[in-house]
Amino acid sequence: MRLFLASATALAVSFTAPGAYAQAISAEEAEALRAQIRTMKAQMEAMEARLNAAAPAAAAPADIGAQGGSSAPAASPPLAAGSPAKPQGKEEKETGIEWKGSPQFAQGDRQFKVKGRIQADANYVGAPKGLDDQGLGFSSEMRRIRLGAEGAIGAGFDYKLELELSDNSVDLVDTYVGYHQGPWSIRLGNQNSFQSLDELTGDTSGSVMERAAFTDAFNFERRLGAAFQYNKGPWLAQAGVFTDDIGALANDSDGVDGGDENNSYGLDGRLVYSPKLGGFQLHFGGSAHYRRLGRLAESDTRYRQRPYVHSTNTRLIGTPVMNVSEEDHYGVEFAAIRGRWHAAAEYHALTANRVDASTVTFQGAYAETGIFLTKGDHRGYKEGIFRVEKPAHPMGDGGMGSLLFTLRYDWLDLNDRDIRGGTQNGYIAALVWEPIQNLRFNVNYALLDYTGAKPTESGKTDYDAQVVGTRFELDF
Repeated sequence: MRLFLASATALAVSFTAPGAYAQAISAEEAEALRAQIRTMKAQMEAMEARLNAAAPAAAAPADIGAQGGSSAPAASPPLAAGSPAKPQGKEEKETGIEWKGSPQFAQGDRQFKVKGRIQADANYVGAPKGLDDQGLGFSSEMRRIRLGAEGAIGAGFDYKLELELSDNSVDLVDTYVGYHQGPWSIRLGNQNSFQSLDELTGDTSGSVMERAAFTDAFNFERRLGAAFQYNKGPWLAQAGVFTDDIGALANDSDGVDGGDENNSYGLDGRLVYSPKLGGFQLHFGGSAHYRRLGRLAESDTRYRQRPYVHSTNTRLIGTPVMNVSEEDHYGVEFAAIRGRWHAAAEYHALTANRVDASTVTFQGAYAETGIFLTKGDHRGYKEGIFRVEKPAHPMGDGGMGSLLFTLRYDWLDLNDRDIRGGTQNGYIAALVWEPIQNLRFNVNYALLDYTGAKPTESGKTDYDAQVVGTRFELDF
């Protein structure tokens, strides 16, 4: 009925539009047409009022039927003239857009954000005299190139997918589906297995370019598995069961090195207590890990480390190859933040159960302290790890950004029983400049004191190496 009335109105208006007649009409005829339109409009308004008045009466039988058990359907509510029809049920919420390095779209409990990362390094490793290794000296690389997305799909479910180009290969990094309810959460997929504070802190949130030597020497990596977490107040508990990294599970790794014959698994747990006392944010943590290598015990296992920077593939210290059936390792963690100052320290020990020889244990640790040279800046902390904070006074807003200066001592011992892998005592100074949020520049200097390292031409195994590392990184 309303469609008919609207059509009639449009038709009447079209009669008065220019070009509706082939010939011009007189003023008297035009006035007569206008009078007819006014009459039709008054009639339509009267009919609309009658329809709106009749709607409640039509709904009354449904109400009576509901009281008397009748199943007669209720009438639809009247629509105001000219208002569009709306679908029944829950109204759709508007989509909000927030800038977080890239646009983040949010609608209710659903959200989506594209992620990416670019890290480029230019480094120099001063080789000791008499050490003929072409991998030392100047080197440069694209340390990491990542692209992915993360978001939430509602009802407590979230996800993350990241691809990384590193060492001329594409790998999956954080790739999982998660669910959270109150303080509890679970993640299924490729992820870190709670190895240590330094390992879990993001590489764009660190105070130095590279993580502690033991994290690389002990082969910390993301693995496929299920992880559980409880986080309430100052307490954080994490536990999980994992198989191996995605590359080792691929079919092209079939055999003793992995693929469908890879039956390795690990159990990992971490507990953190992070109270706030006075003006201090404190962190006390510990982790324990067990891994059974299964068929991989028939392949070669080594523990070794580069001279600080990743752009060189030379290892100056490292164990010989071993057949390892099981690994047990544990670590303790400490950190403190107060204003512009922070400190952190960890100790980690790994025990390797060899197939045909005695058990050996290797150790590593670091300790650092740092301070922002710019007012108002501080290190971020959340859920048991350091986080990056935006500069208090960024460039473009009257400031120069944030400037963090850090000193770190880094120790690694790969000697035990018959294994002489060497030791490292590293002394590192680092400067991190973040002119605006998401963009950082690093300059690092490291003095590495080695014993039992790769021999020079004269057979010398105790010497120093000096390293200068630089990096720019964009993270969004």
